[in-house]
Amino acid sequence: MFRIRPVIDNLSLMDSSAVNQVVVMLKDLFPLANPEKFSEIPMLLNDPLKYRFQIRLFVADDFKGDVKGCAILYYAPDLSFCFLDYIATCRGIGSQGIGGALYQRVREEALQLNVIGVFFECLPDDPALCPDAQLLEENKSRLKFYERYNARPIAGTLYETPVVADDTCAPYLVFDALGSKEPLSTEIVKPIVRAILERKYGDYCPPDYIDRVVNSFEGNSVVLRKPMYVKSKVQNEHVAVVKLQRIGMVVNHEHSIHHVKARGYVEAPVRIDTILKEFSKTTLFHTLPVKGFPDSYLLEVHSKSLVAYLKKVCSGLDSNQSVYPYVFPIRNAKRLPNDLLVSAGYYCIDTFTPLSQNSYKAARLAVDCTLTAAEWLLETRSLAYALVRPPGHHAETNVFGGFCYFNSAAVAANLLSKYGRVAMLDIDYHHGNGQQEIFYSRNDVLTISLHAEPAVAYPFFSGYRDEQGNGAGVGCNFNIPLPEKVTAMDYTAALEKALASIKKFNPKFLVVCLGLDTAKGDPTGSWNLTPADFSRNGRFIGKLKIPTLVVQEGGYRTKSLGANALKFLSGMWEGFWN
Repeated sequence: MFRIRPVIDNLSLMDSSAVNQVVVMLKDLFPLANPEKFSEIPMLLNDPLKYRFQIRLFVADDFKGDVKGCAILYYAPDLSFCFLDYIATCRGIGSQGIGGALYQRVREEALQLNVIGVFFECLPDDPALCPDAQLLEENKSRLKFYERYNARPIAGTLYETPVVADDTCAPYLVFDALGSKEPLSTEIVKPIVRAILERKYGDYCPPDYIDRVVNSFEGNSVVLRKPMYVKSKVQNEHVAVVKLQRIGMVVNHEHSIHHVKARGYVEAPVRIDTILKEFSKTTLFHTLPVKGFPDSYLLEVHSKSLVAYLKKVCSGLDSNQSVYPYVFPIRNAKRLPNDLLVSAGYYCIDTFTPLSQNSYKAARLAVDCTLTAAEWLLETRSLAYALVRPPGHHAETNVFGGFCYFNSAAVAANLLSKYGRVAMLDIDYHHGNGQQEIFYSRNDVLTISLHAEPAVAYPFFSGYRDEQGNGAGVGCNFNIPLPEKVTAMDYTAALEKALASIKKFNPKFLVVCLGLDTAKGDPTGSWNLTPADFSRNGRFIGKLKIPTLVVQEGGYRTKSLGANALKFLSGMWEGFWN
């Protein structure tokens, strides 16, 4: 198993480890190359202006962070082209499709950057240029692979001329048009070739050599060598960028197993169905299959005793049985009764969040869905949406409540925090007490909540302005309680204040706890936001241009739920991409 993800710097522990592994791997694979070139990769990431390229480093790693392969892509915005420097896989791991996956991700990135195409070098498959028989076969295999994407060497130039006369195997310059059928103008290519030779090889290629190679590009259009190995190309090259620019959506399709049929219980399966029905009218989303994650991810956020309790109690209930807490250990919280059902009050903060046979299963799957969406965020650095129930933002380290059993958003934020700082923005009508408690003493996760004042709204005992963090986390928790009645513009002004704090924190990732119970007519709220308000607020959040994971929390007015969700996410998409 591996995933492909971009590494934009080496500031986090995971990214620093990945960069170090890449440097070691390249030095091992290319012993004849100048090792200092590989040692410069961290500097390339952190100071791209010095090298006149923006670097895109992609790593193929596993969930433990062990790097199996990498690709280094240079982007020249001044000339609108990309140059692929390396695609490499670790020695001895065998063929796992890593090289192909890396190249596909490189093409997706280039398409997203809207460049002319991708240029790169390949050693020649011509015996006259490469007399080494073994190397010649390797070169043929490599060129055959790229030909599948219609990437072929540029013909009729001096690019493959050795710098030193007695050198052999000087590389071809290969071009991948990324599916474009437009002819490649020589006048456009000549400054690109000069940039490649000067910026990449200026310390090796003399100026007169560079001039000679550049001037060998003649005629109106560049000619690519005719295909030699592959008759048919891969699938439509433009599919990839459409996928990247859509919102990666993960749905808890088994959410309906958790169905509390008590009168007045508004957290019902119809919520998800209503949203999906509205989403069926658009192509904004790219649906992702749910991955399974080990309990270790969950146990980094929730206590072992809470997880074990929920699992054990739920598995022992009949299909028509629900357990409501009714005794709460105010005085002697350290003494648990023997009766597991009585212990519900030890782990729950209210009297209206029952346990049923499938509560644990549905909540656990919601965590898997949200982690899957977080993985998409790591791989694409774009937008993701976890459409899950039960919700999670009221679940704390040791307790559940407010219809919430596990804090899926917090589990995802904790995963993302290993790759850089994370901001959590809770815009549910009710205070996000769960993530506040979970991250209250940490400074790598900023928690912000906009909600109705605790004096009038659940959970009543938290969400005040003076709750600002503890220890290392002081200043990393912000509550913005709002009156029971607010105008849309008052709400937007409060949101802009929250966004200013996020900008100041400068996170790599943003997790939004999306509560649609702020809508007009919601049975659990008192505000009156309209679809137009959700669209505007989503757009403001998207304009932060931070890779963002949206996790569905509250929202119970089914007549407007789907429209409000679509308006918010569409607005966020517009702000992010425009």
